Amino acid sequence: MTDEDARSALEARLAALDREAGANADSRDTVELQQDSVGRLSRMDALQRQAMAQAQERRREGERKRILAALERIEEGEWGYCLGCGEEIAEQRLAHDPSVPRCVKCASGKS
Repeated sequence: MTDEDARSALEARLAALDREAGANADSRDTVELQQDSVGRLSRMDALQRQAMAQAQERRREGERKRILAALERIEEGEWGYCLGCGEEIAEQRLAHDPSVPRCVKCASGKS
């Protein structure tokens, strides 16, 4: 995978994350209190949906940071090299996820 291929894949994933975030924005809104028994069940369901939306947002934000860091490494000419040991990251690993910052050995803690 070339730097340009990686840049295109990373930018496409970043755009997809932004679309997902926009589509789920209303799920993170404050849940209103309702006093009747049906309202309490609805509120519990809404709280669960809100918690799931917040967890998804945290996951998206983490992925977004990894992508931006990878794009920065591409700009600096350091993409494709492990941040742990400095060796080249396997081509298959980069093809699967161009935002990975470490080789398999360093990522698994076996260095």
